[in-house]
Amino acid sequence: MATASSVIVKPARRGATLSQQRMIAGFLFVLPAVLFTLAMFIFPLIMTGWMSLHNWPLLGQATFLGLQNYVDMMNDRQFWASLWFTTQYTLLVTPPIFILAFVLALLVNTALRGVGVFRTIYFIPVVIGLGTSSLLWVWLLNDRVGIINGILLDLNLIQRPIIWLVDKNLAMFAIIVSIVWKTVGFSMILLLAGMQAIPDELYQAAEVDGASYWQRLTHIMMPLLRSTFALALVLSVIGSYLAFDQFYIMTRGGPQNQTITAVYWIFNNSFTYYKLGYGAALSIVLLVILGVLSIIQLRVLRDETTY
Repeated sequence: MATASSVIVKPARRGATLSQQRMIAGFLFVLPAVLFTLAMFIFPLIMTGWMSLHNWPLLGQATFLGLQNYVDMMNDRQFWASLWFTTQYTLLVTPPIFILAFVLALLVNTALRGVGVFRTIYFIPVVIGLGTSSLLWVWLLNDRVGIINGILLDLNLIQRPIIWLVDKNLAMFAIIVSIVWKTVGFSMILLLAGMQAIPDELYQAAEVDGASYWQRLTHIMMPLLRSTFALALVLSVIGSYLAFDQFYIMTRGGPQNQTITAVYWIFNNSFTYYKLGYGAALSIVLLVILGVLSIIQLRVLRDETTY
């Protein structure tokens, strides 16, 4: 009996040891990602929340205020104006990015020779830094040496050079064009990846049944791209709400503070007025707004299809 019991117990101990080894190995594999997330997201988020409860000067002792920064925010007209302006900008820039990205993805979603060159051309602006591209567009839009005014004058579309960045509406239009040029390639790649993940058999079966190209597009491709649309939309909206570089470089918030975005106002409070605690409170509120918007978008566009 002793021998039999020992025979039974030993494999159990070995199995438990092997399970522990696998658990330890799995933990070691994810440990770098966990540490990175803690160091780059969780800890800064907690620190930002703590700062938002204080009068936190750049130099000197912080003073605990409780929720006073959030109360002050409710009466901050410039913050709400900047948030409304950011929302308008997001609503205006998102549709052209998506429409153009979808069209480009359709054009390069083929196996023709040389299509990779066009994919690369469309994607090249994405790898350019946003600050660099903003400076490039400042030069292109310059009323004296800018190429855009030169082309419009040569085509007799305008009688004199346009000063693009001193009028709110013209500045908004110019910045939207520059951002569409800069970011459309990224959305195109996301949509292209989603298109290529759809099995060709579905298109072939639909074609055999007599479905036209438009029917295959609207009844097969677009429904199966819902999750990809959701991902691209969430990233685009978050990126638009966090807009800062292009407005800081191209308009400096002018004219008359009419092109100050939410992040721009957070930057001003934190690093121009040195009200780091108030800037942290504004950041927390913006984070909550982005979280709510992302949840809504993901719920509306959640993929309920299987294949």
